[in-house]
Amino acid sequence: MSSAEAPEVPEVPEAREFALPLVVRVERDDPPARTDALETAARAVVVMLSDDRSLGDGVWAQAVRDWEDARIRKVVRRARGAEWRKASQLPGITVTGGTAEVRVFPPVPVDGWPKELAKLQVSGTELDDAGALPDVRPGQAVLWLNPELRMSTGKEMAQVGHGAQLLWWALGDAERKAWREAGFPLAVRTAEPARWAELTASGRPVVRDAGFTEVAPGSCTVVADFSVRVN
Repeated sequence: MSSAEAPEVPEVPEAREFALPLVVRVERDDPPARTDALETAARAVVVMLSDDRSLGDGVWAQAVRDWEDARIRKVVRRARGAEWRKASQLPGITVTGGTAEVRVFPPVPVDGWPKELAKLQVSGTELDDAGALPDVRPGQAVLWLNPELRMSTGKEMAQVGHGAQLLWWALGDAERKAWREAGFPLAVRTAEPARWAELTASGRPVVRDAGFTEVAPGSCTVVADFSVRVN
């Protein structure tokens, strides 16, 4: 090799990007309520994170580690009828709320979705609430949505899932254990504008979106709050 030749540098394969799939059941004539779907999706994320199959040497643990080592990307799809039944046969966990059913699956490479999930629709997930929401109960975590952003319900489900995950990471072992044993009680609410400014400056876990869809990069979408951590 002459002095003018550069040494060969072996190519380093790029790390595969992973996403956590969430599928919400949206039957044509009986859709879930919006806030219940958001709360059920958020609980589904922490149910997955705390499941024995996601920990230690569990069958999903390596996939979870690969996913958590990069961006904690989540993709929400919708299903009905036979689509929902087929999706429910894949390894995962179905979490139910008052009107909502959400199935969460172990993380998958973004370029390697199971075909039963890949064909499900991402867009068009728009849900509504029928009436006033109940007051937040003592012991519930609260995931506060940014009042200044407009997002689709599917996008909101992913964002509150991020918020629940950041909160789970922020809690101590005793707090995690108590929250898990209580069934992960939580509420999703939209903050008042003045309260939002206070929340984002409070040191609580804040979701800052990467900006790939619907909102600008760096937008604060959710602040996670848990009463036992408030001084």
